[in-house]
Amino acid sequence: MEAKNSGKGILQSAPFQSSVDEGFWHRLSSLKLNKFGIDDSPIPITGFYAPCSHSQVSNHLTLLAESLPSDSNEESSEPGVIRGNRNRCSVPGILYNTNTVEGFRALDKQELIKAEAKKIWEDIQNGKALEDSSVLSRFLLISFADLKKWSFHYWFAFPALVLDPPATLLDLKPASQFFSVKEAESVSAVLNDWRDSSLTTDVPFFLVVIDPNSHATIKHLKDWETCQRATDHKLLFGFYDPCHLPKNPGWPLRNLLALICSRWDLKSVRFLCYRETRGFADLGLSLVGEAQVTVPQGWGDLHNTPNAVGWELNKGKKIPRCISLAKSMDPTRLAVSAADLNLKLMRWRALPSLNLNTLSSLKCLLLGAGTLGCQVARMLMAWGVRKITLVDNGRVAMSNPLRQSLYTLDDCLNGGEFKAVAAVNSLKKIFPAVEAEGVVMAIPMPGHPVPSQEEQSVLDDCRRLHDLIDSHDAVFLLTDTRESRWLPSLLCANTNKITVTAALGFDSFLVMRHGAGPCSSSHDSKIEAANALSTDLNSLALTGRNGGHRLGCYFCNDVVAPIDSTANRTLDQQCTVTRPGLAPIASALAVELLVGILHHPDGIFAEGEIANSSNNGSSEQPLGILPHQIRGSLGQFSQMTLVGHSSDSCTACCSIVVSEYRKRGMEFILQAINHPTYLEDVTGLTELMKTAHAFQMDWDDGTDNDDDDCVEI
Repeated sequence: MEAKNSGKGILQSAPFQSSVDEGFWHRLSSLKLNKFGIDDSPIPITGFYAPCSHSQVSNHLTLLAESLPSDSNEESSEPGVIRGNRNRCSVPGILYNTNTVEGFRALDKQELIKAEAKKIWEDIQNGKALEDSSVLSRFLLISFADLKKWSFHYWFAFPALVLDPPATLLDLKPASQFFSVKEAESVSAVLNDWRDSSLTTDVPFFLVVIDPNSHATIKHLKDWETCQRATDHKLLFGFYDPCHLPKNPGWPLRNLLALICSRWDLKSVRFLCYRETRGFADLGLSLVGEAQVTVPQGWGDLHNTPNAVGWELNKGKKIPRCISLAKSMDPTRLAVSAADLNLKLMRWRALPSLNLNTLSSLKCLLLGAGTLGCQVARMLMAWGVRKITLVDNGRVAMSNPLRQSLYTLDDCLNGGEFKAVAAVNSLKKIFPAVEAEGVVMAIPMPGHPVPSQEEQSVLDDCRRLHDLIDSHDAVFLLTDTRESRWLPSLLCANTNKITVTAALGFDSFLVMRHGAGPCSSSHDSKIEAANALSTDLNSLALTGRNGGHRLGCYFCNDVVAPIDSTANRTLDQQCTVTRPGLAPIASALAVELLVGILHHPDGIFAEGEIANSSNNGSSEQPLGILPHQIRGSLGQFSQMTLVGHSSDSCTACCSIVVSEYRKRGMEFILQAINHPTYLEDVTGLTELMKTAHAFQMDWDDGTDNDDDDCVEI
């Protein structure tokens, strides 16, 4: 019920509401199993609340994991000293956790709340409540933890000393209507200062003093006797009000009035229900009221504790609550909840459009499980990606664990575990809910001829790679050599897969997204296989879906086909020699690029954008621009964004190569592998180089003829 603004009526305060974080129950379970055993002694705990911060929602008294003592094996069960902050004011409480549900039901609730009320009463009488006003909001929690079913029965009580006769509400209005404009400005300023100070931000009860010049100050309750001597000053008793109702003060006011009646015997009390909006004082939401109070009979006897009320109602009934956490209390499920916390908090304010469902259902294929692959896998998990497949045929070497973050020394022993297997095992240890798979296979490469007896094995690898790419949504090219990226680039262009490449030099890196394949839309590979000879080549083009020039792939700027880059190399050329900080930077950018593609309205067809350009079409996107290429240098500590369009002579993604692959399939792949110049011939690069050479010869001849004054030495 709500008290009316006009006329006199009984002062009615809105009850406290509780909220318990899952982490609280998890720690309570751990303490019960590992520390307390059958000991059901009362446990000191800490609750948290803050002033109301929304006109439609009240704040709750909240219990977190840190509300309980730590689960170390120390003798004391006292919680550590917990300092509050502006978002949570700490309040002392007590927990009675029983061993059986029958014991929970048999607890004498009237005696328990009376015992807590006695503590509040004693704190008022001995002056502790003036030194630490948070004790006025002491609370009580009784519970039973069924650890077999992961269910918890619990009941909160927020003891409030009963005034008899009850306080009468004389007036209640928004604070903005009570103060003058000058007073309101000063009151808001000092309240914000009080809340911003680490010394006072978690002090929930205070005095507001306004002098005749409309200048406001805030004092502690213990300063009341000094403040009341100035008879020409306005004096209000303030408190952090968790309630949002416009016609009712919050529950903490009840014990504040009890303290005022007991210690100072005031007949009329003017109070301020302090509330906020976005972390700042809101006098339109805050209330100022005046209550008439009468000291109840018997309050002169300090040993006679007043009656108390305050058991929390459950849907309007005096019954306990029960919560089942069977799904979330399993450590793996709790890990999922914790892992998603940061992402969910992004959606509150920073990135409301973040699509967590898209990320969690995304299937990512990582080709290469080395320095880049390890970092990319971890970054993907941080973004909420749960389905990851790693492909690599190498083994973990002794030199790997320091640079490749998913491996340890144990993975190097006995000849070394396969990287794909070890990486998956590590990912599952880091986050048990990840759906990770390791595939041990080599990627067939141009320039690495295959003996006839091994052709079938290589073709099987080609088909397997095709199936892997076809079954995933996004592909990362993270291998060590240029030629190992060719076949994946071709297969991704053929199926319009999102493809991201990361490549490292000694102190430079390239991160890029491949443009869409040379077709206007995705094609069903099974239908195309059955109708390979009748493929509509008119659908293959250099233009994107929106009519613009489509973006290039990793090979579009090359004028030679990929060849064997591993032969005749010294040790420093065989190993990936890079500055250690380079791979984490490139890996992070690669994953951020993928997330940008997923959240761009044009997806894989999005045009490339350049940093600081006024022509960026999606600069208003929540995640910012979506570049095509990012090139960086640690030597210069610099980074730039570039755009490179597709080439009609690209050995991996041009329409000629894709159409040849669609018509000839594995026969085309095998020919490209065994004959280094075949790709140059089929794309016209061979003819282009001949033309360029002839042009150079002509130019040289012309220069020689005209240079009559040259002397041959």
